[in-house]
Formats: sequence, C-alpha cells, structure tokens
Amino acid sequence: MNAYENAATVESWDERTIVARLRSGDEAAFELLVRRYSGRMLAVARRLVRDEEDARDAVQDAFLSAFRSIHRFEGGSQLGTWLHRIAVNSALMRLRGRRRRPECPIDELLPVFGADGHRAFRPEETIGVDVQLERDQLRAVLRECVEQLPEGYREVYLLRDIEELSTEEAAAMLRVTPNAVKIRLHRARQALMTLVRARLVSHHCS
Repeated sequence: MNAYENAATVESWDERTIVARLRSGDEAAFELLVRRYSGRMLAVARRLVRDEEDARDAVQDAFLSAFRSIHRFEGGSQLGTWLHRIAVNSALMRLRGRRRRPECPIDELLPVFGADGHRAFRPEETIGVDVQLERDQLRAVLRECVEQLPEGYREVYLLRDIEELSTEEAAAMLRVTPNAVKIRLHRARQALMTLVRARLVSHHCS
C-alpha cells in the first residue's frame, strides 16, 4: 500500500481486493482481515473450545494458516466461509491436543433393549429433560456432557449440531464418509440424551 492510501480506503476493500493484497504480502490487508473477521472466528472457537485461552490461540493459528494458504483460496466460496472452516479445524486441533477428562464408552450410553425387543429404560431416563433448570444451566450441562463423548462422536456432534455444517462438509473435514457422519451423529445424540438425563436426575435429587 502506498502513502496515498489512507485507512478509509483500506476499510473499503472488498474480498477480491483483500485476497489479492494478501497474496502480494500486504500487511495492511492482513490487519484488515483480522479486524473484519476475528470477532466471528473467536465466536466459532468459543463454541468448540471451552477454554478462553485455547479459543484465542485457535483463532491466532487459524489466521496464520489462512495467511500461509491464501494462494490456494480459489474464490469458490466467500472469504468468511473459508475462514470459518479454518477456524473450526484449528479449534478441533486444539481439542485433540489438550488433556481431557475421561471419555464414556459410547456403547454404555446407547439405548438398551430387552430380550423381548422392547426398550429397557435406565432409571435416569424416567425423568424428562424438562426438570426445572434454567436454560443457561441446561446449556452448561449439555456442554459438559459433550466433553464426555468419545472424540469421533464429539467432533461430529460439534460440527453438525453446533456449527451446523452439512453432512458432506463434516465428512470432508473429518476425512470420513458421509454415512459414518450420519451414524456417529445419531449415536452421539442418543448418548448425550443419556448423559444429560443422568445429570438432571442427580440435580433433581440433590
């Protein structure tokens, strides 16, 4: 950027201009990218990573990754969409790399059926999820339960139900088949219902 281009001019750049400037190594373009997209990328990271420091580190990693790979951005999607996917991937990498609480085996959380073929309900499943809890409390319980899911199921749930990616997008990001995503999502939802009900029973009885 030359001396005649002021801050107002930079702020008016459209996506095509930003990409072109980034490819030429323009620092002003990188600064604009951070100002324009850091807020929404941090929101994405916070939804996936509970720790604030990890979320911010994930965003920083995402911006560096975007800067290094900007030459591969073909413009098939909006710049914001491309950055969203990078932020999601960066957050997932943070989740995989940190020490986590013990996971619950998924089979122990899926529905149980008796010899007659009818579903056998666990004690915690006899109380509905409408136990008197505030919405934010219920959200916190759900988030803690998501942390207990095995990694492959947790990631699918986060991508599909939290970030609302399509089955195909989630499959491509996780490098699995769309059918695997569908199966894992179904089982993750069932397992979460078991975990949430158990927490609600504990809260109700305490």
